[in-house]
Amino acid sequence: MTDQIRLSRVPEEFLPKIVTVFREGYGAAALRADALAGLTVAIVALPLSMAIAIASGVGPERGLTTAIIGGFLVSAFGGSRFQIGGPAGAFIVLVSACVMTTGIDGLITATFLSGFILIAAGLLRLGTYIKFIPYPVTVGFTAGIGVIIFASQIKDLFGLTLTAGEPAEILGKLEALWAARGSVTPQAVAVALVTIVTIMAVRRFRPHWPGMLIAVVLAAVGAVALNLPVETIGSRFGALPNLPPLPALPVLDRAAVMAALPWATSFALLGAIESLLSAVVADGMSGARHRSNAELVGQGVANIGSALFGGFCVTGTIARTATNVRAGSRGPVSGMLHALFLLAFMAVAARYAAYIPLAALAGVLAVVSWGMIEKEEFWNLVRGSRGDALIILSTFLLVVFRDLTEGIVVGFAIAGLVFIKRMSDATGLRQGELPAEEAGFTAGDVLVYQLNGPFFFGAAAQVGGVLDRIAERPRIFAVDFTEVPMIDSSGAKSFEVLARKMHRRGGRLCIVGARPEVRRALQAQGLTEAEARYLPDLAALKDCIATHG
Repeated sequence: MTDQIRLSRVPEEFLPKIVTVFREGYGAAALRADALAGLTVAIVALPLSMAIAIASGVGPERGLTTAIIGGFLVSAFGGSRFQIGGPAGAFIVLVSACVMTTGIDGLITATFLSGFILIAAGLLRLGTYIKFIPYPVTVGFTAGIGVIIFASQIKDLFGLTLTAGEPAEILGKLEALWAARGSVTPQAVAVALVTIVTIMAVRRFRPHWPGMLIAVVLAAVGAVALNLPVETIGSRFGALPNLPPLPALPVLDRAAVMAALPWATSFALLGAIESLLSAVVADGMSGARHRSNAELVGQGVANIGSALFGGFCVTGTIARTATNVRAGSRGPVSGMLHALFLLAFMAVAARYAAYIPLAALAGVLAVVSWGMIEKEEFWNLVRGSRGDALIILSTFLLVVFRDLTEGIVVGFAIAGLVFIKRMSDATGLRQGELPAEEAGFTAGDVLVYQLNGPFFFGAAAQVGGVLDRIAERPRIFAVDFTEVPMIDSSGAKSFEVLARKMHRRGGRLCIVGARPEVRRALQAQGLTEAEARYLPDLAALKDCIATHG
């Protein structure tokens, strides 16, 4: 009873979806459906979790730990009914850079801190705004990440030996890989090709089968049976543990926190974007609606939990979430069960993972990276308009050649400028008609103009000069605001300045048909009745003309 009272006090937007599912009624049939969906997702997540961890510069066991602990907590505390959490390909670039800069301990500290940033973002209701990342930005940075992931797998795809290490920066990486072209291992190339072809063939002819797992198992069995001289998980990382480590606090002294904080902020930003995009995809597939702020809080809890067990960044994963929906999931229990199935694999069969060739996992990530580059959407945006082309190309190029966070921030800023320009162009000003002679004035003494569209700072800069020139002529200048849905402080201030100029010349500004919220905004900037007349419609303008005369 006490728990029910406590839950009733939690605002609905912060309530985990699992509470909603249990309130609706959860029976044996739903549990069977969730168990099947959870097993299906676990089969997909198993090779991906290890591959993403290895590509990120950490051991495969950390990928499994992240999927187990983080995946369980995302489903238990998140705001999406179908979200599957775990390590994501989008984080490979950031995680590998963080490991190179701060080491594994720094990565765990950054993951831990990012959890608190995500919780704070959720409690501050920032999830409502993070969902508004422009589509060209998301397509651009996803494509950029896909290119970087593929570049990071070239070494294992071809079995190259780099004596001086592999640079993080993509141009330096490609230069080093080209210099090592003489060390290509044909057997590794064959394993990678078999893996890629198997995945694509299964997708084509048996789309409901776990193509990635089948391909990895086939590659491992073939490599062992033929005694191929290829690098494996065991030869690089040793045997995998049978269980995640016991929980322990990361390093949290002042120096460690200051070094990890920039990475934590980047993890939180990317995690928020990725998880909410995944939740939106799940909503579109299922017809459900996620709670964005609860989702951020759940992601925060999951990252804290993952870090305590030695894992790294957790986020909602689009491919695994979509698999969960297609597999018939009824709610978050399937995500929790997927984590338990992974735990069971780790306990029973972790030792067999040592035989998996790294070339096979590179092949898996090559397929994933190719899928991340939404080629048709990318091309449609490039050729759609100059504004969208500028946004997507700027984001893409900055992500690939500079920095992921920089690409998102700059892309978002350019998208904002393009939006301002488009909204400014949508604001129109045209002359209306009034039989001014009836009031005793000549037609040039009274002018009526109609303003259409939102009047904000961008439109004020574009239309303001025109209004000033028009207002130099008439005794009475009436502006019809009937079709103006909103006005910001900049737009309102421009009319206050206009009214004062007319008042000094003995003229009068009339505001016609302004909505209550528009009128309040104008008055807040000093445009009172002493400066201008507020009229309900154009019919009342004749009385205003007669009074002014």
